[in-house]
Amino acid sequence: MNYHLRKANASEVPQIWDIIQQAIIRRKNDGSEQWQDGYPNETFIQQDIEKQIGYVIIVDDTIAGYAVVLFNDEPEYEKIRGKWLTNDDFAVLHRVAISDEYLGKGLAQKIFLFTEVLAIENNIFSIKVDTNFDNIPMLRILKKLGYIYCGEVTFRGGARKAFEKKLTEN
Repeated sequence: MNYHLRKANASEVPQIWDIIQQAIIRRKNDGSEQWQDGYPNETFIQQDIEKQIGYVIIVDDTIAGYAVVLFNDEPEYEKIRGKWLTNDDFAVLHRVAISDEYLGKGLAQKIFLFTEVLAIENNIFSIKVDTNFDNIPMLRILKKLGYIYCGEVTFRGGARKAFEKKLTEN
């Protein structure tokens, strides 16, 4: 299979929204509270793409997943209850979702790895991410990829576990 990460475009919103809805249902079926409050919704996806921060992972020629990649732009991270590993420039991953059709193929991990490359290409050597305390699949991925627990941040009134990974130049 051929994989790559690229910026999403507005015509892909319906496909991306289908993937997000699948992930919302998965979180609910897993017993997670994450994404059960109307977030994210289709408007967020449209705004992500307008801001050029929405990315799709492509397998061969098919959209298989979605994520948001930001640089130095997450105000809630300034209010961490804990301590980040670094205070330098950083990338942020949000709204990582994989199509049901591609589950179990390591695509969420590939999104993280592609984001590491994207960060390094932009001379950024840190990725910060947060997830719900009960999002077990994401917590496993973060552990497997070497992310370090740094504390908690708050989104929409709920606490999220915050993680960081320091990257090295190649």
